[in-house]
Amino acid sequence: MARQPVTRRPVTEFARYLRTETAGGIALLVATAVALVWANSPLAEHYDQLRNLRVGPPALHLDLSLGSWAADGLLALFFFVAGLELKRELVVGELSSVRAALLPAIAALGGMVVPAVVAAGIAGGGKTWAIPVATDIAFALGVLAVCGRRMPSGARLFLLSLAVVDDLGAILVIAVLFTTGFSVLAAALAVVLLGLYAFLQHKRVRTPWLYVPLALATWITVHESGIHATVAGIALGLLTRARPDAGEPESPCLRLEHRLQPWSAGFAVPLFALFAAGVSIGGHELGAIFTSGLGLAVLIGLVVGKLIGIFGAVFVAVRLRVAALPAGLRLPDVLAVAALGGVGFTVSLLIAELALPPELAESAKAAVLVASTIAALLAAGLLVRRGRRHEQG
Repeated sequence: MARQPVTRRPVTEFARYLRTETAGGIALLVATAVALVWANSPLAEHYDQLRNLRVGPPALHLDLSLGSWAADGLLALFFFVAGLELKRELVVGELSSVRAALLPAIAALGGMVVPAVVAAGIAGGGKTWAIPVATDIAFALGVLAVCGRRMPSGARLFLLSLAVVDDLGAILVIAVLFTTGFSVLAAALAVVLLGLYAFLQHKRVRTPWLYVPLALATWITVHESGIHATVAGIALGLLTRARPDAGEPESPCLRLEHRLQPWSAGFAVPLFALFAAGVSIGGHELGAIFTSGLGLAVLIGLVVGKLIGIFGAVFVAVRLRVAALPAGLRLPDVLAVAALGGVGFTVSLLIAELALPPELAESAKAAVLVASTIAALLAAGLLVRRGRRHEQG
């Protein structure tokens, strides 16, 4: 009997996702390189002027700098796509069964707790501990696609599932830690708008003429409430319908993901990096990363804490038979993937901006860039080595 097309769809969908995120990772690297060169050139003053240029209507409290628009607005799109991906995975994907979801969820939890504890122990007080909890999916998948071509497919699925859970954890950290001047009225209005979005989804309404203004209004009310505006993105994503109706070629969740993921990975995230990654990196700044408590907290938290947290959590879960490794994946493979967890980048840069005053945030962002580079190189070496082992059988 001929194989049904639906049995091939998860692999096809994952391949499409991987290609888009890999291309987005390249765009992210280019934008970061431009920002670093610009910020360390004779034209650095113009970079700062552009990043701090304020635009938007003051009446809505939206006269924000371009840097803030990139962090609050463009990353809302990034988290909306992450919410769509999480919803799809929870309903019809790799995380739809408890057993399948358990291992990446445990790994993500370990990959958040251990770096946070390590960073808190080194930096002491403050919110520095939050900076190394995140993993950059675009950057990490890009490294895996280039250096892990001979790795089993389970490695890619494990990384994607881990990163999806990690994104949810990161947005919860942002929502809890960085809510300022909370407005009950604005928050209540945001809840009403989210409820309306869910109702329209339930009624199978499809017109963008309703959804686009509704999404914008939700973002504005969340921003006005004092909760970080990116929370609006993931909330809307999680409320989007993920199961297609009979005769419907694809669900709204998958349809929106197809349309918006290229804009998120190829435009929103690189443009955020262009405004966020422009930090001064000279001899003094590089030296401070390896000598100051702040720099070491971020560096060790990302490079060492992530690797130990992810691999350690998986090792314990597998040994205690709480969860099982995906088919074809071995513990040394998990070690290579765990090293990719140290590529914090996008969300770590965002948290650094939110957690620290400007003079300290620049140092923390420099540490994030250095740590992400070290983690990527370490992971690349481990992936190539493991790929050769698998090729040899």
